[in-house]
Amino acid sequence: MSSVKPPSQIAHIGIAVKDLSRTVPFYTELLGLHLVGYETVESENVRVAFLQIGSTHIELLEATSTDSPISRFIEQKGEGIHHIALEVDDSVERLSFLKKQGVKLIDEVPKQGAHGSLVAFLHPKSTNGVLLELCQRGAR
Repeated sequence: MSSVKPPSQIAHIGIAVKDLSRTVPFYTELLGLHLVGYETVESENVRVAFLQIGSTHIELLEATSTDSPISRFIEQKGEGIHHIALEVDDSVERLSFLKKQGVKLIDEVPKQGAHGSLVAFLHPKSTNGVLLELCQRGAR
């Protein structure tokens, strides 16, 4: 059994969309979710709309360029759930542990994500087809 602390909760669910201006109203006006705000994450070429639902978020992800991972995802699979993010206390320690266990990583070291968080993705080939993100909260 590992001494690495397990993820504490689902941080967010990322949903790839073609157009935030057309998608956000469904979540806010029809579902009644609270729009927390928008942020552009330059390193991923993505614009994000954050929607509060309980203690977690839904992140609507719109590509800002054709070489964005979101653009490629939509091209291959269409709009829909892109990833599930798990909140962790120490992403470096968690990545090291997973790598030692033979888990295929997309990111070997965490990178800057939205809200000053550190994020790293695990390859779906090691997670039964689900793109998982490890998310270590930063200062908000």
